[in-house]
Amino acid sequence: MRRLLSYPIASIGALLCLLIVAGAVLAPWIAPYDPLEQNIIERLSPPSAEFLFGTDNYGRDVLSRLLWGARISLVVAVSSIAAAILVGGAIGMVAGYVGGRTDLVVMQVMDVLLSFPSLILGLIVVALLGPDIGNLVFAIALTAVAPFARIARAPVLSLKERAYVEAGRSLGFSHTRILFVHILPNILSEVLVMGSLWMATAVRTEASLSFIGLGVSPPTPTWGGMMRDGFENILDAWWLSVFPGVAILLLVLGLNMVGDGLRDATDPKLTQ
Repeated sequence: MRRLLSYPIASIGALLCLLIVAGAVLAPWIAPYDPLEQNIIERLSPPSAEFLFGTDNYGRDVLSRLLWGARISLVVAVSSIAAAILVGGAIGMVAGYVGGRTDLVVMQVMDVLLSFPSLILGLIVVALLGPDIGNLVFAIALTAVAPFARIARAPVLSLKERAYVEAGRSLGFSHTRILFVHILPNILSEVLVMGSLWMATAVRTEASLSFIGLGVSPPTPTWGGMMRDGFENILDAWWLSVFPGVAILLLVLGLNMVGDGLRDATDPKLTQ
């Protein structure tokens, strides 16, 4: 952690992420209005002292909806990438450790998944299952399983030939113990670095699916859905799309900056 925070870019990224997480967690207390409360008299009001980020077509406060919408983006991103790390990491570790035909078949399946762009694959899955937060998490997790399987498999191929692994086998250690006690700690840093970077991709994918109407159903606020609602009034009510777009930009930027810092902090060539 000290090495990570010693990088200015990583510190700035961590600060951006912490501010957005704090806003999402504290939304019930710091949001000035109910995000679902409609006030037709104040519809399409520009940013002012009363409504800092203006109001939308139904008179709902944009700032309040941004704070509550951050919860959806963060929950979907964290849940989907955590599931992808668990499933994809386990698949890659087992395939690399077992090797042979099993490794060949598993990696060919992963190559099929990799042949689809993440947004297209997520679009197909959500279109088949329906727009729901659970289906959204599943769709984004499915797009990330193959990259995590590959990033976990590559180091296992060399680690399984190391002397300490051979010693564990000679002592009668089970394959499960060798994988999760002796090999996993040596690849965990690479998986976590990729996890932080892919979390930014998950945020973008969730926003993209919400923008085209395949995210969480209205009136639940989501950043992508807010951008879609403001798209028709982009010339007359710019704040409807600009503020959600800036929020997505800051979160994705912060996650990428933290990911770059994690990569540098865990690189043995830079920490010697």
